[in-house]
Amino acid sequence: MKIGIPKEIKSQENRVGITPAGVHQLCGHGHQVFVENGAGVGSGISDTDYLEAGAVMVAAGDVWSEAELIIKVKEPVASEYQYLRENQIIFTYLHLAADKPQVDALLRSKTTAIAYETVQLDDGALPLLSPMSEVAGRMAVIIGSYHQLKHVGGSGTLITSVPGVNKMNVVVIGAGTSGSNAARAANGLGANVTLIDVNLKRLAELDAEFGGQVETLFSTEYSIRKAVAQADLVIGSVLIPGAKAPKLVTHEMMLNARPGSVWVDIAVDQGGCFEDTHPTTHADPTFMVGESVIYAVANMPGAVPATSTYALTNATLSYATGLANKGWKQALRDNSALARGLSTTGGQLVCAPVGEAFGYDSVSVESVLA
Repeated sequence: MKIGIPKEIKSQENRVGITPAGVHQLCGHGHQVFVENGAGVGSGISDTDYLEAGAVMVAAGDVWSEAELIIKVKEPVASEYQYLRENQIIFTYLHLAADKPQVDALLRSKTTAIAYETVQLDDGALPLLSPMSEVAGRMAVIIGSYHQLKHVGGSGTLITSVPGVNKMNVVVIGAGTSGSNAARAANGLGANVTLIDVNLKRLAELDAEFGGQVETLFSTEYSIRKAVAQADLVIGSVLIPGAKAPKLVTHEMMLNARPGSVWVDIAVDQGGCFEDTHPTTHADPTFMVGESVIYAVANMPGAVPATSTYALTNATLSYATGLANKGWKQALRDNSALARGLSTTGGQLVCAPVGEAFGYDSVSVESVLA
């Protein structure tokens, strides 16, 4: 199969869809890998590194025109819609429930699109989302504590504890991969951490892990309202696979927050879990709501590509190899987790939560593969 690796063009996105090790593996299976010139530079990977692994270096348009399978990091942006076509597979993060123009472009082009974030194991785990969720959760604490600095709009509260001084109050909404990693990072730095979720079993597991050092709360509108009112840093990390994130923090809650509080919405890719969330970029990452600082960058892990690119390829490579070796239909028949990632094909929408978000009809993956 001919496989294409385009350069990411989203603002300040420095990741790339595959490492040289991934190229080497795919070439070893007899596939051709076309990498766009300079695609890996932001991740510290040179064109020479790719050439030595067996890749063919080409211009941007040639990647898309040559490839039967496109492996990316982020969803296609508007300027890339022209490249989408029938009988081509795109394997990447899509986050369709918050992006109607992209849904329409994929349906018009009849592209077969498989979303990393909805590849799901039988136990509910999200193996291709988890590595970036780990990165984003840890980054949220670092970024949030930076924006607590007085000269960038925060209250001037230090996240690391100092004897005789009140600790920073950190509230994490959502105890999944991102949220639990954020809680670990904040707790390790000495903050007072409150972790909120609807899954009592998950809260019990984390309570045991932290030895009671992190307060756990069952998620209700009342408990969220009370917790965020006293918070210096709020991290939103709520996820419903494939669907829009629920708006758990209202505009009124933010207006009544502590002056200089910082709010980081990791769920922004799926529309965000704060009512006031709108996507920002690394070039212009924050905006104000009342006296609170909101950070809602939609590609947070792109700021640490030397970590993120390698972590992502480690997770995606076996699935990409299956797609290339077997073709997408057989690969999905053989792997139920991968089948759950199918979003569009042949002009049909396969992801039901996306259909619900926009009032579109959808078909089952079983009917597509029959």
